[in-house]
Amino acid sequence: MLPTASHVRQQFLDFFASKGHHIVPSAPLVVKDDPTLLFINSGMAPFKDYFLGNKPAPHQRVADTQKCLRVSGKHNDLEEVGYDTYHHTLFEMLGNWSFGDYFKTEAIAWAWELLTEVYQLPKDRLYVTYFEGDAGDGLGADTETQQLWRQYTSDDRILPGNKKDNFWEMGDTGPCGPCTEIHIDLRDEAEVAATPGRELVNADHPQVVEIWNNVFMEFQRLADKSLIKLPQQHVDTGMGFERLMMAVSGVKSNYDTDVFQPLIRFISEAAGVAYTGGMEKTDIAMRVLADHVRAIAFTIADGQLPSNVKAGYVIRRILRRAVRYQFSSLGFKQPFLYTLVPVLADQMRAIFPELKQQQQFVQRVIEEEEISFLKTLENGLRRLESLEESFRQNGGRIDGKTAFELSDTFGFPLDLTALIAREKGLSVDAEGFQQELEQQKNRSRNAQEAEQSDWVTVHDAEEQPQFVGYDQEQAPARILRYRRTDRKGKTEYQVVLDQTPFYAESGGQVGDTGYLESDLSKVRVLDTKKENDLIVHTVLDLPQDLDAEFTARYDAARKDQIRRNHTATHLLQAALREVVGPHVQQKGSLVNEKLLRFDFSHFTKVTDDQLRQVETLVNQKIRQQIPLDERRNVPIDEAKSLGATALFGEKYGDFVRVITFDPGFSVELCGGTHVRTTGDIGFFKITSESAVGAGVRRIEAVTAEAAEAYVNQQLDLLQQVREALGNPQHLIPSIEKQSEEMAGLRKQIEQFAQQSINQQKEQLAVQVKPLHGVNFLAAQVQAASADALKKLAYDLRQTVPNLVAVLGADIDGKPQLAVMLDDELAKAGKLNATTLVRELAKEIQGGGGGQPFFATAGGKNAAGLSAAIGRAEALVGQGLG
Repeated sequence: MLPTASHVRQQFLDFFASKGHHIVPSAPLVVKDDPTLLFINSGMAPFKDYFLGNKPAPHQRVADTQKCLRVSGKHNDLEEVGYDTYHHTLFEMLGNWSFGDYFKTEAIAWAWELLTEVYQLPKDRLYVTYFEGDAGDGLGADTETQQLWRQYTSDDRILPGNKKDNFWEMGDTGPCGPCTEIHIDLRDEAEVAATPGRELVNADHPQVVEIWNNVFMEFQRLADKSLIKLPQQHVDTGMGFERLMMAVSGVKSNYDTDVFQPLIRFISEAAGVAYTGGMEKTDIAMRVLADHVRAIAFTIADGQLPSNVKAGYVIRRILRRAVRYQFSSLGFKQPFLYTLVPVLADQMRAIFPELKQQQQFVQRVIEEEEISFLKTLENGLRRLESLEESFRQNGGRIDGKTAFELSDTFGFPLDLTALIAREKGLSVDAEGFQQELEQQKNRSRNAQEAEQSDWVTVHDAEEQPQFVGYDQEQAPARILRYRRTDRKGKTEYQVVLDQTPFYAESGGQVGDTGYLESDLSKVRVLDTKKENDLIVHTVLDLPQDLDAEFTARYDAARKDQIRRNHTATHLLQAALREVVGPHVQQKGSLVNEKLLRFDFSHFTKVTDDQLRQVETLVNQKIRQQIPLDERRNVPIDEAKSLGATALFGEKYGDFVRVITFDPGFSVELCGGTHVRTTGDIGFFKITSESAVGAGVRRIEAVTAEAAEAYVNQQLDLLQQVREALGNPQHLIPSIEKQSEEMAGLRKQIEQFAQQSINQQKEQLAVQVKPLHGVNFLAAQVQAASADALKKLAYDLRQTVPNLVAVLGADIDGKPQLAVMLDDELAKAGKLNATTLVRELAKEIQGGGGGQPFFATAGGKNAAGLSAAIGRAEALVGQGLG
């Protein structure tokens, strides 16, 4: 029987707890305050601040299992997932950490003890590596690590490794150091006898794999690529849980372990296809689904919805890849992926309970995404079909631009387009596709790239920078460090102060603006953001007197309105939970000086009556002038016992800040700024309620003067309506009467338009002439709209058999063309309406498209209509031969 994932994971945590480590929960996958990351992509990412020295570590020894996602940037394994035994999108990274405490000796000893004594992995199947040095960095071999390993294993199992494999770096700059990897050989005895495992280490062999990496962080990489020693030495380790499970289970694939087998069995039964573990397309598809649902479900549970931008786009790509495989390889033509969520939630409920707590919401989001993409797949297939004839006329090849359009717009990867092409006897211009892809990457890269200098230290701080904005509007401050950022030819500076009243953008609340003032300088602060745990102030210019003491002062009037909107957001959430239901959970927010925006989990539109109840309840709380109850440094367990609402996807420490407005109404964990009493808000008004995505609704609202202005605007609009209708005594009946009259007039207009079309149809029918065996018509006509032109074309086709019609019309100065073919003519393939209309549209400086039997085009040059009509006969004649 396979070892259970929960048992193996707990053995790791218990082992390091016995070595004095504090066990911490996994951080959310979605990164909030680090501009260098979209997702947590390694076990060390949540601890960057400790390594960077931005703040002290609360515990010198820590261990955890961290959810990680690697599908973007340099760690991009997405297209390999499903085709091998060990690549994944989401994976767990087991780690033990030392922040300035133990170093190489203990890390190596404990790694060997855990693997060989606790997990009882065979010593003769383990290999270890050490850093061989690098002349470019001026670093010699890590002989200390080599000597330490000699206490546990023989020299033939201690292998030198190059900078690529055995020197770990956080990024282009930042903490780094040599590392030692532990690899295991899982091959059969006969294979081991034929080829020693040492020859396959770091050679991408699927059964000779790295399971643990111990990084000895002792350097910092600067922007000029040089290295300096860190003030403290740290240990950063990471053991891939899925690979560990493969090793302790004695199997040849991560997918054959207890981590994935419950999901694969569920998929296999639902599809009615046996899982063999091989390379059949059904096996690959089952592995893709089992892997991808983990990444998708946990990321949604941690607060990131699928979308078309940044982190949301990454999740949408993973989800769509899963849907493609279940659609094309397993025969699921209806949504299926979402049904895996309960299986996964039950598997993980003990270690990652957040998924079980949000199971229904996560399922709903995935199902809606599946429905949407299945429609997109159908549209993409129709797009291919509509262009099929033009491809055949172009040598039977799908051009690179079209292949890229199918990928970028419809989510068709190149391999799916190639597969469909092969079925139709076509090929794909893969080189042209890559050129289009590279052009897009270059556009994106040029838009995003920014040059950033190293931090320049002005004053060394003995203590960590302090935020004093909860209590002070202004504060004396000194500049600790600054750096320059150049983006798109614009230079800005980022400044860190020893103390600041400026609130850094976080939790939906925007960053403060204001000034840094000294006797010689006054510098405008344009924005304030968090970078990891540093508060970074953006300024256009550096002050002349960097060494001076400044007064840091935020814009008080702007901040007052932000406070009102933030507190109103708390009251809104509490009111929604009371009126709509306790299932309401925050899924995003924006709080600035103009408005508040609140996204929340709910599956249907909030009714007008419910919105009125919510609005009334919030304004009641405002009039009650409830004072702010702010508690700082509350132990997290005590805060939860108070009933404080915590946000899924937020990372909370051991101590938190609790904001209460009436203990029976609104108690939340929050780091933002608030009014002293709810009465300071003045007035609250909801301006809109809408859908954001599957299972997520959005409310926008305003407060104080902005709310009054909104109400006045609505009253002014109502008065204008009254005046336009002649100030009727009863407004609604008057509007209903006007609507009935307009409907009647519209019906008359439609009747007149139909009469015009009928008259033109009769006149045009007599202009039809024979051309190469078809009935041909090309004419400029009168049409009030594009729809009217389309109707005329369809009516002509009903009247005239075997028709090829080219119609043009000047519609309010904008030229329109329509090409209509008889169905049998279109199927014969000699003529294609889309090809014809695109060629004719050149005369009106436009373009268009459609289907093989009917296509339309618009343009800019109405004077070219006659030329387009004049060319039609020659083009049709050429096509018919």
